[in-house]
Amino acid sequence: MSAGAFRVCLILVWLLSTVADRLWWGHHAGLPSWDQADYLNSALDHGRALGVLAGGGWQGWNALLDLSPKIPPLASLVNGTVMAAAGDAPAQAAWTLSLWNALLLFSSAGWALQLLRPRGSARGFALLATAAVALAPMLLELRTDYVLELPLTAMVTLALWRLGAWWSPRSGGQWWQAWLAALAVALSLLVKQSALLVLLPALAWSLVAAQRIGRGRRLQALAGLILVLISVFPWLRHNWITTLGGTNRAVIESAAREGDPGVFSLSGWFWYLRQVPLQIGSALLWIGLAGLVLLVVMRCRPPMATMSNQQDRGDAWSWLVGTLVLGWLVTNLSPNKDARYIAPLLPPLLISLSRGWWQWGVWIRQHWPARSAWLPGLALTAGAMVAIAPAWTAQSARLRPRNRHPLQAIVERAGGADPVAAPNTLIVVPSTPDLNQHNVSYYGRRNGGRLVGRQLGGSTDHIQPVLAHANWVLLAEGDQGSVRRSASSLDQAVRESGVFEEVEVFPRPKGGSYSLWKRRIDSESPVGFEQRFPQLAAGLAQGPAGLDPVFSSVAIEHMLDGHFSYRAPLRQAAIERLEQDPSDVSARWTLALLAVLANRPAEAAHHFELLENLQPDSPWPSAYRSVVLLAGWNPWSASSVASAALGRYGRHPILESLESLSAVLGGAIWRVPEAVQSLPAAVSTVEESLNPQAKGSS
Repeated sequence: MSAGAFRVCLILVWLLSTVADRLWWGHHAGLPSWDQADYLNSALDHGRALGVLAGGGWQGWNALLDLSPKIPPLASLVNGTVMAAAGDAPAQAAWTLSLWNALLLFSSAGWALQLLRPRGSARGFALLATAAVALAPMLLELRTDYVLELPLTAMVTLALWRLGAWWSPRSGGQWWQAWLAALAVALSLLVKQSALLVLLPALAWSLVAAQRIGRGRRLQALAGLILVLISVFPWLRHNWITTLGGTNRAVIESAAREGDPGVFSLSGWFWYLRQVPLQIGSALLWIGLAGLVLLVVMRCRPPMATMSNQQDRGDAWSWLVGTLVLGWLVTNLSPNKDARYIAPLLPPLLISLSRGWWQWGVWIRQHWPARSAWLPGLALTAGAMVAIAPAWTAQSARLRPRNRHPLQAIVERAGGADPVAAPNTLIVVPSTPDLNQHNVSYYGRRNGGRLVGRQLGGSTDHIQPVLAHANWVLLAEGDQGSVRRSASSLDQAVRESGVFEEVEVFPRPKGGSYSLWKRRIDSESPVGFEQRFPQLAAGLAQGPAGLDPVFSSVAIEHMLDGHFSYRAPLRQAAIERLEQDPSDVSARWTLALLAVLANRPAEAAHHFELLENLQPDSPWPSAYRSVVLLAGWNPWSASSVASAALGRYGRHPILESLESLSAVLGGAIWRVPEAVQSLPAAVSTVEESLNPQAKGSS
């Protein structure tokens, strides 16, 4: 096959897969569910932050990095830009998946090209492997599901391909290969940090090999590593605390809640293997495996093998199979199991199985040489038709006639999707795949709208704040979805309080209804959060005992006010008070807490430093200053602040723990035993502050 014909066929595979995807998007009935709507919201946020979507504008790097507290921003930046060109309806926004699919197919083809010789045979094999990637049911599903696994799979495939090209003992070791591999690795990590599950063992392998080969490779590896760190560092530095917390909830807590098998259990190790036949289709799997067995048999009979002029590149296959096996081993170590989490390993698996399919063509040419011009192609075409069946069946099950769902009507009735309407928050009590706080926010902010959805009802503590402060509430009659029992108490309280009036009832396609409620004009106006905030902020001077009231109140307020509209007037009022009286302690605590909530550690550290001078008898401004300096990746200053505070206030368990921990993070690893030893005393001090009764009874 010529190079030109190969490119045309490769583009044709992408076009055909795109047509199939757009057919699905044109007939899909479902609204974006929890995860899908969350990622659509993220794309919308980043598009607005870049100034390419209505309702936003460039506000600086920190504001941009604020939008990705748990998951890196690259996919959302790309998706938001595509949304600006294609439109912000779910089907229009999904055009970005076609671009990620193009990257996946071309990366798979480029990787497969390195595996065979001569070039003509390699192109035919690469085209076969690309078709297998396009036909795999799981990858087909990801192309029609607005989640991050398709961009993640595409970027990881690109990274493994380019990393293997640089690693190759025969043809690797060029500087341009090192830079390209490092860039691909960095971009993969900026899509989703779970790329490490596959890339970490591959990186370890390639770096060990670089140490053995020579100084040139070692310099390239060091330069590539520096490029990766420089690329990831700005986002990680800004969001490392929320990233750790989000990863813990998404991986460890989620695994425990969903009852996933243990990491070291036999069922855990076979969990993903049982998914493979469904993910790639039985035909692709078993015909490919049989072909690989045939390859081994034919290799054991040299006279028969010499009838084919193709050759496998051993080093390239070693890299492919090695990264596949290592990636599978490390991925299995993740406690949280989900079928789509193994997606980044499907392309190398499909390329490997395609070698088995290719071998059947070699076998046919050897046994029927007179028909070698057309029989192998016919056999592979017939096999491909068989392989299409599982993907087609799985995708057809998702094709449904369009149902009229009231989500858009609810949002519009509450003032959403209207750039002229004032910013508002709709409290969503039910939570179903078709209607939840995430897709309410997405539909409410389309076309520059400013309505966001927030869910409350998970605790009876939410009832009074909703009755006192919420403006719009959405309730459900019938199925409530995945909510706790306490949601029914909030539902009943809203209906019976007399504070809200029912605006409209919206029938649901599958029975039941949704009802939209609005605060009555004549209802009593409660004390706003702006009035309560300074007192809460000043409570931080009590130490840990003041933390719980602050963050409990703020957590509920952020649900009631999804726009955080309390911050700007509070900040302005505090600044004006300080202009009149620079020693106003309450105003300084207000600014410090606002900086903490906005994830501005340097600004918070500045205010806590001034509070150290304003309240010289209290150790807590120093403790908070040390914490925010640590959060801002400045462990040396954090350790220095804690050390100076210990000199002023004497023995203090929390300051001692902060000083030693900061020193360790700053590079003083010899102080690890001291940091570990100081931690229990600090934890006990915090617990006693939060629960004084426990201290008195001990």
